[in-house]
Amino acid sequence: MASAYGTWHSPFDAASMAAATPRIDGARFVGDEIWWGESVPAEGGRIAVRSSTGAEILPSPWNARSRVHEYGGGAWTTDAAGTLYFVEGGDQRVYRMPRGGSPQPITEAGPQYGGLSVQHGRLLAVREDLRPERHVRAIVEIPTDGSAADNDDAARVFVSTSGFVAHPALSPDGTRIAWVQWSTERMPWEQCLLHLAAIGTDELATIGTGAALQPEWVTDTELLFLDDPKGRWNLERVELDGLHVASRTAYPIDADTGGGLWVLGNRWYRPLGDSRIAAVRTNGADELVLIERDGTSTHLSLPVTAEASIDDASGGRILVSGTGATVDRGLWVLDTVTGQAFAVRGGAPVDRNWVAAPRPVTFDGPHGPVHAFDYPPTHPDAVAADGELPPYIVMVHGGPTAHVGGAASTAYTYWTSRGIGVLDVNYGGSTGYGRAYRERLDGQWGVADVDDVIAAARGLVASGAADPDRIAIRGGSAGGWTVLCALVRGGAFSAGISRYGVADLRMLASDTHDFEKHYLTGLVGPLPEAEQTYIERSPLTHADRIDVPVLLLQGADDRVVPPNQSEAIRDALAARGIPHEYVLFSGEGHGFRRAENIIAAFEAELAFLGRTFGFTPA
Repeated sequence: MASAYGTWHSPFDAASMAAATPRIDGARFVGDEIWWGESVPAEGGRIAVRSSTGAEILPSPWNARSRVHEYGGGAWTTDAAGTLYFVEGGDQRVYRMPRGGSPQPITEAGPQYGGLSVQHGRLLAVREDLRPERHVRAIVEIPTDGSAADNDDAARVFVSTSGFVAHPALSPDGTRIAWVQWSTERMPWEQCLLHLAAIGTDELATIGTGAALQPEWVTDTELLFLDDPKGRWNLERVELDGLHVASRTAYPIDADTGGGLWVLGNRWYRPLGDSRIAAVRTNGADELVLIERDGTSTHLSLPVTAEASIDDASGGRILVSGTGATVDRGLWVLDTVTGQAFAVRGGAPVDRNWVAAPRPVTFDGPHGPVHAFDYPPTHPDAVAADGELPPYIVMVHGGPTAHVGGAASTAYTYWTSRGIGVLDVNYGGSTGYGRAYRERLDGQWGVADVDDVIAAARGLVASGAADPDRIAIRGGSAGGWTVLCALVRGGAFSAGISRYGVADLRMLASDTHDFEKHYLTGLVGPLPEAEQTYIERSPLTHADRIDVPVLLLQGADDRVVPPNQSEAIRDALAARGIPHEYVLFSGEGHGFRRAENIIAAFEAELAFLGRTFGFTPA
């Protein structure tokens, strides 16, 4: 019997979605074990560290979470003996925990740390000290004996700057250090320099000059890194004579090995110790490749197509986290010699009867092609009435310099199994398609991104896949900005869902944190010269043009986009009697981590769409 789209019975409720395979947060080979970090929504979203033996290495209430650059990353690491070093989310101090022991602080309270790594027996980190009398970031070596627990001056400082630093890499002989650095006026995907210094001297060299990423030493004289001087993040290899480049080899290909440096723990490649390199390549979707010294490459068979990270390597084995079109999110071990692989955590095949297969699609837009992934309604038994077209949600990722890949998604299955399609858009400004595609947004935020999502929605309708009167747009953070801008533009969407979205650019410029303080200069223009553009682009300025229902979801403790942004839009909608709902989640920051809030948010969204589009969810 036919049933209307949106009313299909689904076993994927919000509770099961919140408890689905958690996000992996780094992984390491530790002797015969594999350790990994994972989020635990049922425990407030804390990051636990667990072992392939079944042991919980970092138990509750400890939480390995960094706040460096606000988005953190690299909050834990280990040494060869299995000693765990981690940043505690509550006080941002680094702790040392021997195997079987209890955590003890080894840094002073006050600064915050991230990007932890043990290199050649030494613990390196990125330190961010935002106290007014200091306000400095540094690459430091933390003494593991606890001598810096009461005095951070005991930590050895390799690099100190008012800008930003990441990816410290110590040469095997301990005489040189490489790192990437960018100024407060630029974002790392705009320009990020690769520096090389001789430790204990004033000698400094700059090698990468584009948007450099992830230096890795192969030997004392050989260094690998990523850069994009020709528009794609590609691998480069340099032979060094001291700090001078003796020879340089690039491995160009029309795909990206690299991405937006939002967090400190990303690893897009790993040298394997035998001149080969395992790497992620992205051109819309991710793939894994093995690169030989001469630049030839072969595909590595692993079902990871999105969010791929090569977290560690040991001999010819690599640890890969990510998700895929045919599997759920997980962590795998892959032997690059035999090709054998197995899942350590998650990575189970999805049930194609229920889980929509993502379909890459491209639409024509006013600024060029618009790339997206289509997830149509999918159900083993339910069918719609003849002639009925499904409602759709157009998803807008955050960033805006971010990327979505075509991967199975429990969150999207929540919608598609009920008869609601999902179109996931990589609008201009997204990574994964080269520098020219992401620079489409330069000076055009609130214009090009809106043009692109509207073009995608209209292209989907023109293909006959969606009901033109029942298309919603949904996004968070920068994606929430695009949602509100698109609703102001009008004509394409019948409803909007904004999660902690930006509503007023001047308000954002005055409230936002250091990492993104000058992001708007590139996206919109400099202040005060471009103030009128800030006013004209802001959805709050034109809230009187929004004439469709809006759902606003917001974290009370959000320091990236504070609640006053959503509340300003709420008040403007209320003043005009536009149907709207506002839900404020206490204890949540920029994104929802607690299981109960994840559940409440999705249930609120489903109920909102049912009321707006005229169906009653099962």
